[in-house]
Parts: sequence; C-alpha cells; structure tokens
Amino acid sequence: MILKSLDNFYANQNEPCKSCLLALCKIILEQDKNITTALKYAMPFFMYNGKMFCYLWIDKKTNKPYLGIVEGALVYHPLLVQGKRARMKIIQFNANKDLPIKTIINILTQALNLYRNGIIKTKK
Repeated sequence: MILKSLDNFYANQNEPCKSCLLALCKIILEQDKNITTALKYAMPFFMYNGKMFCYLWIDKKTNKPYLGIVEGALVYHPLLVQGKRARMKIIQFNANKDLPIKTIINILTQALNLYRNGIIKTKK
C-alpha cells in the first residue's frame, strides 16, 4: 500500500519536476542501505533506521522541487535554507537544470553522519 501511494505521488507530478524528484529519490537511496522510504504528510519521506531523515516536496509558490533535511539545523551548507523552520532546512532545485549531485551527496552525508554517529538516536 505504501509503495503504491509513493508511486502515485511521483506519477501525479508534472514534468520536469517529476523527473527531478525521481532522480533525487535515487540519489538518496544510493547513499546507505539503511535508508527506506515512507509516505508521511502526503510526501515522500526517507527514513534512516526507522527515524525520519529527509523528504522531497515541491514549493507551492515557486513550483521548484526541493530536498528537506529533517535535522537540517545541525547541517551546514551555504545552499541549505532554514527560513522560519526551527529544525529543518531545504535546498531547492531548478528542475530544468542538472542536479548538483556533489552538493546533494555532501549534504546527505553530513545529515547521515548525525544518525551514524549517534548524535540523532535511531531505533537500531
């Protein structure tokens, strides 16, 4: 049921956002075998050992896809924006341009290390 709902989320997106989100999903899942997907709050969330790690969404005002880092307040990168969020930070993408893969991996690695090093406690 969850996978079907996730598939529906991606299928219901318009191009080029759809392709951008699918590429981001692939990049995220390739970072660690302990990352799983779930549909939470009607958006794709990625869990690390059962703990919310990051998510994908499309900004309603700009229509730009973005990657949200749940513990973003503890991750430092000049392209991450906190805005009015207390805990999370996001990085937006132009769906018509190539993704900055090295930047994405750098941000994901920083965030994953919070979980891997026990700074953020997981269920394992």
